[in-house]
Amino acid sequence: MGKFDQYAFSAREDFDEAATREAFSHAVPLKTLVITCFDPRAAQAPELVAKYLGDVFPGEVLFDEKGNRIASTATVFPIVVAGGRAVDALRSIAIAQHLFGIENIVVVHHSHCGGTTFTANGIIEAFKREQHADISHLPHESLCIADFEQSLRSDVSLIRGQPGTPAAANIFGFFLEIDSQELVLVASDPGRPRNDNDR
Repeated sequence: MGKFDQYAFSAREDFDEAATREAFSHAVPLKTLVITCFDPRAAQAPELVAKYLGDVFPGEVLFDEKGNRIASTATVFPIVVAGGRAVDALRSIAIAQHLFGIENIVVVHHSHCGGTTFTANGIIEAFKREQHADISHLPHESLCIADFEQSLRSDVSLIRGQPGTPAAANIFGFFLEIDSQELVLVASDPGRPRNDNDR
């Protein structure tokens, strides 16, 4: 038994994967994923999206009678990555859908982003020169942001084209002006109607 196995659901002798998944889907009422930049100036993005969509963020943590943290009222989960680029969030989208089911996936790119201070070729060359590493295999279009409207449309399209994205999920691309905190819808791709097999 590993040092932390007591905290892993799948390490328990009575582990029932289907029942655990069902319990998770009720404990956390996740509806919306917000993919946003790790720049602290854009930290309000999940809260602004929650207001726009009528969601709950940050919500409250719920406790059982023993004081254990067992659930949350938040309906928005942030995925924080460089530049808020969707390519870095694809695994999280699939896992969120599997565990909780999701209704909305939102990409937020923001003004004055560090991702606009370099080009794909520039960062690739810098890594060769400074780190003696070749990162040219990474998707060039997602390494930087040259045009916010194009990057948001591209990220919405990338998410929709992934098998881990639920077909019924609505996908939005927003631009956040960090000084005014104005959130502007740039791109959207509505989900198809849910059927009985959708979670």
